[in-house]
Amino acid sequence: MPVPRRMRPPREGGRHSAVLVLFGETDAGPDVLLIQRNTGLRRHSGQPAFPGGSIEPSDPGPIACALREAEEETGLDPAGVRVLGTLPELYIQRTGFRVTPVLGWWHTPGDVHPADTGEVASVARVPVGELADPANRLRTRHSDGSTGPAFRVREMLVWGFTAGILNQLLVLGGWERPWLDSGAAEPVDAVPPGRPGVP
Repeated sequence: MPVPRRMRPPREGGRHSAVLVLFGETDAGPDVLLIQRNTGLRRHSGQPAFPGGSIEPSDPGPIACALREAEEETGLDPAGVRVLGTLPELYIQRTGFRVTPVLGWWHTPGDVHPADTGEVASVARVPVGELADPANRLRTRHSDGSTGPAFRVREMLVWGFTAGILNQLLVLGGWERPWLDSGAAEPVDAVPPGRPGVP
């Protein structure tokens, strides 16, 4: 699927980063690993997200960055992950980050937890079935007036960049179920007025 125009990186500038989009398997079917960021952070305060962060000079590239950040944030053992590839680089205009999503398969899952308690409040393995359930889907209204897909799962409101990727992966994976015509499609404010943490 083509990258939306507003998410295409500029020719120059921006901070290079990567996130790990990690799928695993449980008795409940396939799932994906998400974290909830702590409140009070300078960027993405309180938001659910994929594990990830800025590419450091010591990282050979986005794959190494995504695995390192996931290990630092959740205690994930990278040896249990098979990297399937990278998705196209995306751009978050509000923060200036150029983000490479790294797609992985968790062939040997292990325990995960908020390893970096300064940044991560909680860690969750969210079943794809819950993400695809129309009852858990809605649209959020952002501070600039635009709207986007969102998910209400595991006591989290997943919205913004993370929800956009999840939405597209549901479509590409053939997991999406009709939801836009349901009552849950009424937009809700992703961030109440006067609070930090815009996507």
